[in-house]
Amino acid sequence: MPVNLAPIDPAALLPVAGVTLSYAEAAVKKPGRKDVLLIELAAGSQVAGVFTRNRFCAAPVHLSRAHLASGQPIRALVVNTGNANAGTGEDGRQRALAVCQAVAEQLGCQAEQVLPFSTGVILEPLPFEKIIGALPQRRAGSWADAAEAIMTTDILPKAASRQVELGGKTVTLTGIAKGAGMIHPNMATMLGFVATDAAIAPELLQGLLSTAADLSFNSITVDGDTSTNDSFMLIATGQAGNAPVSSADSADYQALAAALQSLSIELAQAIVRDGEGATKFMTITVEGGRSREECKAIGYAIARSPLVKTAFFASDPNLGRILAAIGYAGIDDLDVDQLSLYLDDVLVAVNGGRNPVYQEEDGQQVMNKSEILVRVVLGRGDASATVWTCDFSYDYVRINADYRS
Repeated sequence: MPVNLAPIDPAALLPVAGVTLSYAEAAVKKPGRKDVLLIELAAGSQVAGVFTRNRFCAAPVHLSRAHLASGQPIRALVVNTGNANAGTGEDGRQRALAVCQAVAEQLGCQAEQVLPFSTGVILEPLPFEKIIGALPQRRAGSWADAAEAIMTTDILPKAASRQVELGGKTVTLTGIAKGAGMIHPNMATMLGFVATDAAIAPELLQGLLSTAADLSFNSITVDGDTSTNDSFMLIATGQAGNAPVSSADSADYQALAAALQSLSIELAQAIVRDGEGATKFMTITVEGGRSREECKAIGYAIARSPLVKTAFFASDPNLGRILAAIGYAGIDDLDVDQLSLYLDDVLVAVNGGRNPVYQEEDGQQVMNKSEILVRVVLGRGDASATVWTCDFSYDYVRINADYRS
């Protein structure tokens, strides 16, 4: 079961003015489940996105990038689960475009005003006829329905809301995400969507999103595999009635950014907590570095190490594996004699070697917990970074061995 991840409370997920949600059951992979989501946007809405850097990026990623670049106002996002439409070449792009055209016909807009997203099995043709056939039968839905409709191997849906005051007006942010495996994003998560009714200058939206992605979905790993379909989208409908946020230096921008970052971190952590087969949730903080980039590189080296992750699954304080991961993180001028390593508040290593007073039973007590902090102090600067990950269990292998079954 997920690590300390509670089921979402549908009543706590706040509607966002200007966003209409509906879902369908298209039997893309299996019958009897929500597997198509349509997000309709009011006129005047703005959309920004960040996408996977995997060179084998999926057909819907190609198409969404192109539609955003066209400059046409986006009126809808359509999402299917059960099939990634990745590794499908030009045929896959035509199938994704056909879905966009079908949505556009129903909404009375252009195909370029629809963004497609897919998640599921790679290298399989998208059954676009099923999706198109199911669209007229879609049902009005809530954010809880939306979160469920984009799941694949997730055990629990992931969604959250925030509210913030901007210029005396209450602004709402609600987001959903999916992901449990193939999580080592180089931009975001497998799929994430956040909508707000805030009014904000168009030129500020992308920076707002990119910063939030870096601090959240760009700071998690489950298994070190970057998906072909990663997409993280920010929608701003402008219907909250606030004076448009027009400067990144303004108090309103900072308040909106803080709310978005908090929401994005909650969703990103939920993905790790629901990692395939996860039994432990680990926070890895690296501080005292010369740059955030080197701190993050060390954090990720620890977080994606199979030896580290299996030791945590076994609650085995075999902590030399962490030092080894730090050593191969690619920081060529790292002086390990300046380094300290903590497990929660237990000082394990100091000055590059085992703490003389460290007792393995102290490490064992920490390793027995379901949530653990690994803290690395480099002693070479003021920069820091935090990465979140989970352990590797027997179930991770079972889930991925049976994924296409």
